[in-house]
Amino acid sequence: MTPVCRVAAIGEILWDLFDNSKTLGGAPLNFAAHTARLGSQILLVSAVGDDELGHRALAAIRDSGVDMRFIQQAPSFPTGTARVQLGPNGQTSFRIERPAAYDAVGLSAEDCREIAVWSPAWLYFGTLFAHDVRSRLTLKALASALPGASKFYDVNLRPGCYSPELVLELLALADVVKMNETEMSSVAALAGLPENRLEEFCAAGSARFGWDAIAVTLGECGCSVWRRGEYVESPGRRVQVADTVGAGDAFAAAMLYGLCRDWSAPAIADFANQLGSMVASRSGGTPEWNIDELRVPDRPFGPPLLPRRSPGAATPRAAPTIQPD
Repeated sequence: MTPVCRVAAIGEILWDLFDNSKTLGGAPLNFAAHTARLGSQILLVSAVGDDELGHRALAAIRDSGVDMRFIQQAPSFPTGTARVQLGPNGQTSFRIERPAAYDAVGLSAEDCREIAVWSPAWLYFGTLFAHDVRSRLTLKALASALPGASKFYDVNLRPGCYSPELVLELLALADVVKMNETEMSSVAALAGLPENRLEEFCAAGSARFGWDAIAVTLGECGCSVWRRGEYVESPGRRVQVADTVGAGDAFAAAMLYGLCRDWSAPAIADFANQLGSMVASRSGGTPEWNIDELRVPDRPFGPPLLPRRSPGAATPRAAPTIQPD
């Protein structure tokens, strides 16, 4: 029986602010919560402020199954927020408030050693967190401390929160990348990759950057997945969209779940489409769902994970003292 898949994730915790409500989110936290629900062990490196939203975030995360030992508190910064605007068919746009507590995350050499001893098989990261220069150095230090971990880059480009140089650097760091169709066009332009055909983009990206797998989500049309030369375009699932917040993060969690089991590209694409569309049909980034609602590929691909051991609640660490610029 295969061991539990261990995943370390680093990045933002923030509240998504709608016109009449707020929900806890941030792509790394959403990804971590969905990954935990799928049965993996997931450790999140992030920070919240010493404020009401930060305290509420910590209380919610304690019930999510996410290992909290490296979620820090940064009293000099507010807990992160993003103003969400809903467009047609539930599509979303975000206005990110910076600086925020997650910009104050820091890891000492001892912290990196502790995470390395925990021995994650995967390191997940995105673009928003790394846009801050200090955070980028923290990500690079953690990646260097985990040379045996596969690197999963969820592109998630937000206006004003990336540069061409940063994206190219993160693409080169990654073993697996996931992006939406709009982001694919941006990446193709930045990296000089073919844009007109998805399969050609994936093959050329893998040849240039050494990616093991690539996924491009296509909204209601499904997704394309390329893995080790095997390519598939998987149709979408028809659902009534509540909002798309967190759907891509759920897709990423399901994709990694399949990669941990060495599934084929078609199996990964179908499973990730299922979970992504289910989350899109329910409000919020981490709505309630159960794996029994999904059709999990049968066993020629790999056995199920062992039950996840609960990491328990941890007392948040203090973030390094950084004064706001």
